[in-house]
Amino acid sequence: MNEIVRGSILQDGLSIREQTERIEQLTLSPYATLSRDSLGRDRKEPQCEMRTVFQRDRDRIIHCKAFRRLKHKTQVYLAPGNDHYRTRLVHTLEVAQIARGIARALRLNEDLTEAISLGHDLGHTPFGHAGERVLDIVLASSGGFRHYEQGVRVVEKLEKNGRGLNLTKEVRDGILCHTKGPEAFTPEGRIVRIADKIAYMNHDIDDSIRAGILSENDIPLHLREILGTGCSKRINNMILNVYQNSRDGNIAMSEEFSKAFYELHAFLYRSVYKGSKAKVEEGKAEDMIEILFNYLCNHPDKVPGEYRQIMREEGIRQAVADYIAGMSDTYAVELYKEIFIPKGWDT
Repeated sequence: MNEIVRGSILQDGLSIREQTERIEQLTLSPYATLSRDSLGRDRKEPQCEMRTVFQRDRDRIIHCKAFRRLKHKTQVYLAPGNDHYRTRLVHTLEVAQIARGIARALRLNEDLTEAISLGHDLGHTPFGHAGERVLDIVLASSGGFRHYEQGVRVVEKLEKNGRGLNLTKEVRDGILCHTKGPEAFTPEGRIVRIADKIAYMNHDIDDSIRAGILSENDIPLHLREILGTGCSKRINNMILNVYQNSRDGNIAMSEEFSKAFYELHAFLYRSVYKGSKAKVEEGKAEDMIEILFNYLCNHPDKVPGEYRQIMREEGIRQAVADYIAGMSDTYAVELYKEIFIPKGWDT
């Protein structure tokens, strides 16, 4: 006997997961990535009775240690004293909200989109791109450091004491391709790539206005006329433009909108990301990361035991880079103080 559930025809005897997979098949776009068609995990494991493979990936990411540490990692402002500035965790949640909205409108897989969004910045260092620059320099002889590659390393190797999270290939590809290089092979991964930019450009404007670095009127008039004035309006217009111009699994903006979008990014690069008062402390953060890296390479006994296998297999420099990349801003500062700042004497 068939049961009609919200317009979808389901069959008795199906598990909750199978019902969800059936609903995906009946309701999603032909270009959507269906959970049942996933390319799978590196290590085979039994299916969950309730959750699809992408729902399980989302849950694994949310419950992993690297995700929790994002709450104390820099987005743009180092160790902000005001609770209203974005951290890397808040950025991640905003990306997920924007990306899911686009996926829903295009009838693509929201669960896959959300899993990639929540995992896309797991490889980010403390102090944002300042920390990334230092690790890229000190690891130059072995290929450098890129946070999107480190994100894949986190979910494949570093989490769960070296076992990794065993995520699906679609989610790992989305993490790897969320910012530079080739695009993700799924439309959901390509959504996250553009949602990431929509999120950080607008919340960085909002945080910069709060910090007194920018005003809305500092944004060139022609960009406000095309993209909209105010973060809420701009985000809405950007999402709508992506929806209106994405076809057949290709995620895109209109030519005029895209040109303005990247002009806005260039404006932020000049006005906020380089040389503004938001960045005056970055040199200190870079020095601190470099000093910690060199110290730990020379004192491997100070590296936690969970990195010992990496030390044996890939060398001390890689183990130290993994350790530092996983640190929150606050942990890095406290470790630096513990090692290099003398403590007061007490009886």
